[in-house]
Amino acid sequence: MQARALNPEEYFVESEPYYEPTGDEVAIFEAAYGNRLPVLLKGPTGCGKTRFMEYMAWRLKRPLITVSCHDDLTASDLVGRYLVKGGETVWIDGPLARAVRAGGICYLDEIVEARKDTMVVIHPLADDRRVLPMEKLGVLLEANRDFCLAISYNPGYQSVLKDLKQSTRQRFVALEFGYPGAELERRIVANQAGISAEVAEQLVKFAHMTRNLKGSGLEEGASTRLLVHAGKLIAAGVAPVSACQSAIAQAITDDPEMLAAIQELSSSIF
Repeated sequence: MQARALNPEEYFVESEPYYEPTGDEVAIFEAAYGNRLPVLLKGPTGCGKTRFMEYMAWRLKRPLITVSCHDDLTASDLVGRYLVKGGETVWIDGPLARAVRAGGICYLDEIVEARKDTMVVIHPLADDRRVLPMEKLGVLLEANRDFCLAISYNPGYQSVLKDLKQSTRQRFVALEFGYPGAELERRIVANQAGISAEVAEQLVKFAHMTRNLKGSGLEEGASTRLLVHAGKLIAAGVAPVSACQSAIAQAITDDPEMLAAIQELSSSIF
């Protein structure tokens, strides 16, 4: 039997990611990490949760393993499984087990999308035990001192059937993320898209208009990520209205009437 070791070079964030704090989230995460407390990030899609995790991994100089959770993700996908290689059966660690052994940061993005059995292995890691049950091996793997567990989810999208139970939530230090204020968002969009402050300001104004439509035909307004996408199209020579239509409107809705309304909004600004 063999276990695949984590290759640090594969998971370290080498250069500083661009991130602008919106509050005291950096200090809180560092304090939680120092006390070996797991962290829960909650907020709408595209507001910077994943970028924040990349920034913190760089800042703390720890390898970051990100897992995008989905309906078919099982506990075995996280912990590991036996595979047949070269005529022999070998054990291959999953991403969570590799992070636990090596003292990395394991970030489970949109955790509520994973199957329920994943919580069985997460809970012992997220309390004072800090152990990973590896049932197929019959062992409890103790977490490296530097290991950190972080999870995220979007409260706005979840139904009663897909929500975090209190038994899970109350194991974590929670950080709430939202879209940044107008001035900060303008700086972020201008920096990341390579456009002028004036164009970035117009995009942010447009985003606020779409966000005001949430609950009135839209599930979610334009995220900061979509503004950056639109800005990059504009920087490449695409007309602003067309960029907003392709990068923002078409990304957030398929409803013809809502698409027409959003097009009018972008036309009124650009």
